[in-house]
Amino acid sequence: MNYIEKYYGQIISGEVVVSDKVRRVMKHLVDKLHDKNSKYIYDDDKAQYVIDFIQTFCKHSKGQWAGKPVILELWQKAITAALFGFVDKNTGLREYKQLILIVARKNGKSTFASCLGLYLLVADGEAGPEIYSAATKRDQAKIIWKEACAMVKKSPALHKKLDLRVSVIRSRFNEGSFEALGSDSDKLDGLNVHGALIDELHALKDKNLYDVLIDGMTAREQPVCIITSTAGTVRDNIFDLKYEECERIIKGYEDKEGYKDETILPFVYELDKRGEWTDPAKWQKANPGLGSIKNTQTLAQKVYQAQHDALRVKNLLCKDFNIRETSGEAFFTFDQLNNETTYDMKALKPKYGIGGFDLSETTDLTCATMLFCVRDDPNIYIKQMYWIPEDLLEKRVHEDQVPYDIWKKKGWLQTSPGFRNDYRLILQWFVDEMEKDDIYLFKCGYDRWSAQYLVQSMTERFGEDIMVPVVQGKKTLSGPMKNLAADLKAKRVIYNNNPILKWCMANVAVDVDRNDNIQPCKTSNPRKRIDGFASLLDAYTAYETYKEDYMNMI
Repeated sequence: MNYIEKYYGQIISGEVVVSDKVRRVMKHLVDKLHDKNSKYIYDDDKAQYVIDFIQTFCKHSKGQWAGKPVILELWQKAITAALFGFVDKNTGLREYKQLILIVARKNGKSTFASCLGLYLLVADGEAGPEIYSAATKRDQAKIIWKEACAMVKKSPALHKKLDLRVSVIRSRFNEGSFEALGSDSDKLDGLNVHGALIDELHALKDKNLYDVLIDGMTAREQPVCIITSTAGTVRDNIFDLKYEECERIIKGYEDKEGYKDETILPFVYELDKRGEWTDPAKWQKANPGLGSIKNTQTLAQKVYQAQHDALRVKNLLCKDFNIRETSGEAFFTFDQLNNETTYDMKALKPKYGIGGFDLSETTDLTCATMLFCVRDDPNIYIKQMYWIPEDLLEKRVHEDQVPYDIWKKKGWLQTSPGFRNDYRLILQWFVDEMEKDDIYLFKCGYDRWSAQYLVQSMTERFGEDIMVPVVQGKKTLSGPMKNLAADLKAKRVIYNNNPILKWCMANVAVDVDRNDNIQPCKTSNPRKRIDGFASLLDAYTAYETYKEDYMNMI
């Protein structure tokens, strides 16, 4: 029995507790072991070779185990076996090009990544391997690199083969190198990457660094990108893109028509439900090293403290249980705003909708919203479109560190010609929605300080009583915002998993008066846009104002 089967056996028997995502990945791997029609086979010798290298030559450098061999736990052996053991039956080259390991802090992920990096440098049979430990800042990227250096110092066998220099580990016998690389590095061109180790993906603000590393792997026969991370509180970076890619891949295992990518191996250790954080029996779902690598009593103390101090909860859930969160000053928790439910407009066939828009000329996003309900359905459905000036797109991607370019490719965002947003595109979008989806505007909420020529054009096109001015103040917005928050928490607001709206909602803070009236504002970071939420709130305010008439119409 190999490590994949052994680990899955313990999962099925209940001996170890894992997240639903990990269970489904392990089932898929076991199924692959017995798939005789696949072009890939499992080579246990190759898998065992990597494990033997780590346990023979890699030494702990800190704490009570300093100087002792790294002995991988069963979950680490199963991941290693899958990553290196599945190979093309004809060429012998590896199937998996990327490992995404999301695991709570203090579960040994940096040590694990350092071991894999040293293997790729020394024993993978690659001539001149270039191994890079990468992060936003070079100092952060050195965490894995320094751990690898310490391992080399503790291992006489590795020390004979490798030279430790100020910023790079050199391999004397195969011309290999292992160095730390940050987005602030001046060495981002001409990389020929055999192994990329990206630690704490949630903190990687610069998507360009990830792209550079992946692009740099194209000249190698069997390169590997190893991503290790906890969850984070930033909702606009590459972490969410990769997390959602993991979800699509895992769902595709059981769906013949689903998303397929057998070059990526996703392991997501997390709680399946937010409320599980107080149940010690569930802690292992996010902490596979609990009780051995990670101290159980220390985690129990943290949980106890968080139960008695609400300010500790977000950080605990995010870092110790991999529950995606928003920043501490954000109005919504990630659990409140996140809704991955999607809908089919053609199947729902809405008759009337309520619009809303939030305008900007150059700096912020411009957003239009169509809110609609259907008969005998308690949900509120949202469709949005965003605009950004075409000539500023690349600049905004760089300055805001937000994947506007990817959102554009996926159809969530459009560009407006030139350096300014052309508000005629908003009018055209509402017209297109009416003609394409046969949904007519009943009302449209807008900031009364909006461009008057757009308001006039909307009135001329859709009718005199369509436009509803929404005063942007606590007196007007407090009630609708609190009700919208309640609907979001109840998962009644279905927004087709729009990533831009999700990001905007994660950026919303609140301004509160002495009577507990609220209105939205940005968090302390001015580049965290909230325009999508502002547009939604204008539409929702108009919906609440005319709700009875609207519901009678549909």
